[in-house]
Amino acid sequence: MLKLRVNELLEERRLSKYSLYKQLGMSYQNYSNMINNKTASIRYENIEAMCIFFNITPNELFKWDFDK
Repeated sequence: MLKLRVNELLEERRLSKYSLYKQLGMSYQNYSNMINNKTASIRYENIEAMCIFFNITPNELFKWDFDK
């Protein structure tokens, strides 16, 4: 299963979830579902915004979870 690494990246960089939430400009419910891997889809614009926020590539934003 493909998963977002947002929580890991925030922790590694000592950034708050709120700072990313404000950058993305989406509803808190959708944001929470997305960062907790409880959504079936993510808009390209949100992937791009997260990559810019973290200064990473999309490959670094996702990880493969072999247990699922």
